[in-house]
Amino acid sequence: MASKLLDRLRAAIRARHYSSRTEEAYVHWARRFILFHDKKHPADMGKRQASSC
Repeated sequence: MASKLLDRLRAAIRARHYSSRTEEAYVHWARRFILFHDKKHPADMGKRQASSC
């Protein structure tokens, strides 16, 4: 699940022509968020969990 989500994130960032360092930072924080929530799918989380920590 995480790799598909991160691939989609990378594609969205590249479509917006962000810098490679911005892409790295966004993917890093997304990965940390995913791991913090024990790799739960966003659809399985409550509104509060999915929007903030």
